[in-house]
Amino acid sequence: MPVEARHRHRHHKPPTPRVEQPLTPRADQPLKPRGGKRLKPRRHRQVTPKQTQQKTQTSLPSPADVPVPEPGTPITQPGIPVPEPRPADAPKAEAAKTEEQKRVGPKAAEAPDRFKEEKSHQEKQARPEPLAPEPSTGENEPEPPDVAPTPTRKPDIAEPEAQPPTVAPQPPQKPADADEEKMLPDPRSADVPDEKMPAEEVACRERLKTLGVEFEEHKAESQPEIGCSIPYPIVLKTLGKSIAIAPGTELNCKMAEATAHFAADVIQPAAKAEFGADLKSIGQASAFVCRPRNGTRKLSEHAFGNALDIASFTLSDGKKIEVGPAPPEKDAKFLNNVRKAACGPFKTVLGPGADADHSLHFHLDLEPRRHGGTFCQ
Repeated sequence: MPVEARHRHRHHKPPTPRVEQPLTPRADQPLKPRGGKRLKPRRHRQVTPKQTQQKTQTSLPSPADVPVPEPGTPITQPGIPVPEPRPADAPKAEAAKTEEQKRVGPKAAEAPDRFKEEKSHQEKQARPEPLAPEPSTGENEPEPPDVAPTPTRKPDIAEPEAQPPTVAPQPPQKPADADEEKMLPDPRSADVPDEKMPAEEVACRERLKTLGVEFEEHKAESQPEIGCSIPYPIVLKTLGKSIAIAPGTELNCKMAEATAHFAADVIQPAAKAEFGADLKSIGQASAFVCRPRNGTRKLSEHAFGNALDIASFTLSDGKKIEVGPAPPEKDAKFLNNVRKAACGPFKTVLGPGADADHSLHFHLDLEPRRHGGTFCQ
């Protein structure tokens, strides 16, 4: 081998491959120096802060050899120095240190509780969440029956329906007050017919026939519970030979005779003078009616057949004159003459303007009054 080649071979050996060692070697392996320099014994070396930091980093055990703490156990590694924090990390390190002291220090008794909470949290996380129901694909669903099931029929015997009462229930009646319902006593209420008609009644009928009045006898009217009574009533058909009255007028004979005289002596001449025509008929609104006076407990004169209400007059030429609050001027003159002339032959005369009940008719009656007086309005 030439000299130059031997020189190169001796002084220039091929480089040995360099093996990188982990930064954190295992604790049971001795540290090997990186260079070829031999380390002095520890007692003969002076360790600088920089070398101490490097040594600390180098002597850290590998992650595989460090035991994994159980959840909830504070992570502490005694014997391993914690590097000094950088100035920027000082607050964070101080907060971490304070937290560590809180966990390890006075509140160390809370560690088991926190461990239980963390363990419960891990168990909750480990539980499988309930699976959402998968949408039905229709493969395993039962098919509907071909024929729908028929519900069970009820028995044919139907429950008896409630039937309405045969008679409608009537409200309870209030106790009758005798003072309110009973009419004031009137001596004429006790009049009843005798077996033989009195001579006075027979004479009255003879006078009516002389005047040409047509009438019919009627059975006695008597209602003791109210007090109405006509022992010998008659029903007038006419008030003379040429004066009719309608409808049928039931009166006692004395009232019938007074009406016949009034029609022949007063109404007929007044119609002839005012209209130049004879009185043909009188339209009556009420004769015998068993009732009290309006708004009182006293029996009306109608209850004894002793009153007549005249509503209209019809003349021979067909003219009709009706009693009312505002008749035509010519009719009003005739009506006023008849009304004034009635006060005397009759003891009570009422008409339009007296009250609302007599606004459409003349009321004439023979009610007996003291000293033979009259009441005309």
